[in-house]
Amino acid sequence: MPATRDDLFARLDALGIDHRTVDHAPIFTVDEGEHLKRDLAGGHSKNLFVKDKKGTIFLIVALGETKIDLKALGPVIGAQGRLSFCRPELMEEVLGVTPGSVTPFALINDREQRVSKVILGQEMMIFNPVWFHPLENNASTAVSPEGLLRFITDCGHEVETLPLEKPLENTLG
Repeated sequence: MPATRDDLFARLDALGIDHRTVDHAPIFTVDEGEHLKRDLAGGHSKNLFVKDKKGTIFLIVALGETKIDLKALGPVIGAQGRLSFCRPELMEEVLGVTPGSVTPFALINDREQRVSKVILGQEMMIFNPVWFHPLENNASTAVSPEGLLRFITDCGHEVETLPLEKPLENTLG
Protein backbone atom coordinates (compact mmCIF):
# COMPACT_ATOMS: atom_id res chain seq x y z
CA MET A 1 0.00 0.00 0.00
CA PRO A 2 1.53 3.37 -1.01
CA ALA A 3 2.13 6.04 1.58
CA THR A 4 -0.54 8.69 2.03
CA ARG A 5 -0.11 12.41 2.27
CA ASP A 6 -0.41 12.10 6.07
CA ASP A 7 2.32 9.41 6.05
CA LEU A 8 4.56 11.79 4.10
CA PHE A 9 3.96 14.66 6.53
CA ALA A 10 4.67 12.38 9.49
CA ARG A 11 7.98 11.35 7.88
CA LEU A 12 8.94 14.97 7.23
CA ASP A 13 8.08 15.83 10.84
CA ALA A 14 10.12 12.88 12.15
CA LEU A 15 13.11 14.12 10.13
CA GLY A 16 12.69 17.65 11.49
CA ILE A 17 11.95 19.04 8.01
CA ASP A 18 9.74 22.13 8.07
CA HIS A 19 7.01 21.98 5.45
CA ARG A 20 4.02 23.95 4.30
CA THR A 21 1.21 22.69 2.07
CA VAL A 22 -1.25 24.58 -0.08
CA ASP A 23 -4.29 22.81 -1.54
CA HIS A 24 -5.34 23.68 -5.10
CA ALA A 25 -7.15 22.24 -8.11
CA PRO A 26 -5.37 19.22 -9.65
CA ILE A 27 -2.38 20.16 -11.82
CA PHE A 28 -1.12 17.73 -14.44
CA THR A 29 1.50 19.84 -16.25
CA VAL A 30 3.95 22.64 -15.52
CA ASP A 31 1.87 24.97 -17.68
CA GLU A 32 -1.28 24.24 -15.66
CA GLY A 33 0.56 25.29 -12.48
CA GLU A 34 1.88 28.56 -13.88
CA HIS A 35 -0.58 30.62 -11.80
CA LEU A 36 0.84 29.18 -8.56
CA LYS A 37 4.24 30.76 -9.18
CA ARG A 38 2.72 34.19 -8.69
CA ASP A 39 1.25 33.26 -5.30
CA LEU A 40 3.82 30.80 -3.93
CA ALA A 41 7.38 32.12 -3.84
CA GLY A 42 10.17 29.63 -4.44
CA GLY A 43 11.23 27.04 -6.99
CA HIS A 44 8.48 25.08 -8.71
CA SER A 45 9.44 21.74 -10.18
CA LYS A 46 8.89 19.36 -13.00
CA ASN A 47 9.70 15.74 -12.33
CA LEU A 48 10.64 13.18 -14.96
CA PHE A 49 10.44 9.45 -14.25
CA VAL A 50 12.65 7.87 -16.91
CA LYS A 51 14.62 4.72 -17.67
CA ASP A 52 17.45 3.72 -19.96
CA LYS A 53 17.57 0.84 -22.44
CA LYS A 54 18.72 -1.57 -19.68
CA GLY A 55 15.73 -0.65 -17.50
CA THR A 56 17.69 1.46 -14.99
CA ILE A 57 15.28 4.00 -13.50
CA PHE A 58 16.10 7.66 -12.83
CA LEU A 59 14.06 10.44 -11.24
CA ILE A 60 14.97 13.87 -12.64
CA VAL A 61 13.80 16.81 -10.54
CA ALA A 62 14.20 20.17 -12.26
CA LEU A 63 13.01 23.73 -12.10
CA GLY A 64 9.77 23.89 -14.09
CA GLU A 65 11.24 26.18 -16.78
CA THR A 66 14.32 24.03 -17.38
CA LYS A 67 14.69 22.70 -20.91
CA ILE A 68 16.08 19.19 -20.51
CA ASP A 69 17.78 17.41 -23.39
CA LEU A 70 17.32 13.76 -22.38
CA LYS A 71 19.63 12.56 -25.16
CA ALA A 72 22.48 14.73 -23.89
CA LEU A 73 21.71 14.07 -20.22
CA GLY A 74 21.77 10.28 -20.50
CA PRO A 75 25.57 9.82 -20.76
CA VAL A 76 26.17 12.46 -18.06
CA ILE A 77 24.11 10.52 -15.49
CA GLY A 78 25.44 7.11 -16.47
CA ALA A 79 22.44 5.91 -18.45
CA GLN A 80 22.98 3.05 -20.88
CA GLY A 81 21.60 4.22 -24.20
CA ARG A 82 18.63 6.47 -24.70
CA LEU A 83 16.44 7.74 -21.83
CA SER A 84 12.69 7.32 -22.25
CA PHE A 85 9.68 8.02 -20.08
CA CYS A 86 8.47 5.12 -17.96
CA ARG A 87 5.03 3.67 -18.45
CA PRO A 88 2.33 4.76 -15.97
CA GLU A 89 2.09 1.19 -14.65
CA LEU A 90 5.77 1.21 -13.68
CA MET A 91 5.36 4.64 -12.08
CA GLU A 92 2.52 3.36 -9.92
CA GLU A 93 4.41 0.17 -9.07
CA VAL A 94 7.65 1.91 -8.07
CA LEU A 95 6.56 5.33 -6.80
CA GLY A 96 2.93 4.68 -5.86
CA VAL A 97 1.72 7.75 -7.79
CA THR A 98 -0.12 8.37 -11.03
CA PRO A 99 0.96 10.53 -14.00
CA GLY A 100 0.77 14.21 -13.07
CA SER A 101 1.72 13.44 -9.47
CA VAL A 102 5.40 12.50 -9.86
CA THR A 103 7.40 14.04 -7.04
CA PRO A 104 10.60 13.32 -5.13
CA PHE A 105 8.34 12.76 -2.12
CA ALA A 106 7.14 9.57 -3.86
CA LEU A 107 10.54 8.04 -3.05
CA ILE A 108 8.91 7.22 0.29
CA ASN A 109 7.19 4.41 -1.64
CA ASP A 110 10.31 3.05 -3.38
CA ARG A 111 11.17 0.65 -0.57
CA GLU A 112 12.99 -1.72 -2.95
CA GLN A 113 15.29 1.08 -4.17
CA ARG A 114 14.31 0.59 -7.80
CA VAL A 115 15.10 4.22 -8.63
CA SER A 116 18.83 3.97 -9.19
CA LYS A 117 19.61 7.69 -9.01
CA VAL A 118 17.84 10.96 -8.27
CA ILE A 119 19.07 13.90 -10.32
CA LEU A 120 18.38 17.37 -8.91
CA GLY A 121 18.76 20.45 -11.08
CA GLN A 122 21.16 23.03 -9.69
CA GLU A 123 18.88 25.69 -11.14
CA MET A 124 16.11 24.61 -8.78
CA MET A 125 18.23 24.14 -5.68
CA ILE A 126 19.07 27.85 -5.39
CA PHE A 127 15.44 28.54 -4.44
CA ASN A 128 14.13 28.38 -0.90
CA PRO A 129 11.63 26.90 -0.61
CA VAL A 130 11.18 24.30 -3.34
CA TRP A 131 7.66 23.03 -4.10
CA PHE A 132 6.44 19.51 -4.94
CA HIS A 133 3.19 17.59 -4.98
CA PRO A 134 2.65 15.68 -1.71
CA LEU A 135 1.96 12.35 -3.51
CA GLU A 136 -1.14 13.78 -5.21
CA ASN A 137 -1.45 16.65 -7.66
CA ASN A 138 -4.15 18.62 -5.83
CA ALA A 139 -1.70 20.29 -3.45
CA SER A 140 1.86 21.61 -3.32
CA THR A 141 4.25 21.22 -0.40
CA ALA A 142 7.25 23.47 0.25
CA VAL A 143 10.49 22.39 1.91
CA SER A 144 13.98 23.84 1.99
CA PRO A 145 16.56 22.46 -0.46
CA GLU A 146 18.40 20.99 2.53
CA GLY A 147 15.20 19.37 3.74
CA LEU A 148 14.64 17.84 0.31
CA LEU A 149 18.15 16.36 0.31
CA ARG A 150 17.67 15.00 3.83
CA PHE A 151 14.37 13.38 2.83
CA ILE A 152 15.79 11.75 -0.32
CA THR A 153 18.84 10.35 1.44
CA ASP A 154 16.67 9.12 4.33
CA CYS A 155 14.67 7.18 1.73
CA GLY A 156 17.97 5.47 0.82
CA HIS A 157 18.51 7.06 -2.58
CA GLU A 158 21.65 8.39 -4.22
CA VAL A 159 21.36 12.07 -5.18
CA GLU A 160 23.35 13.97 -7.78
CA THR A 161 22.93 17.71 -8.31
CA LEU A 162 23.71 18.89 -11.85
CA PRO A 163 23.09 21.87 -14.09
CA LEU A 164 20.32 20.43 -16.27
CA GLU A 165 19.96 23.27 -18.75
CA LYS A 166 23.20 22.29 -20.51
CA PRO A 167 24.19 18.83 -19.22
CA LEU A 168 26.98 18.24 -21.75
CA GLU A 169 29.04 20.91 -19.97
CA ASN A 170 29.30 18.53 -17.01
CA THR A 171 31.54 16.20 -19.00
CA LEU A 172 33.92 18.91 -20.23
CA GLY A 173 35.82 19.34 -17.03
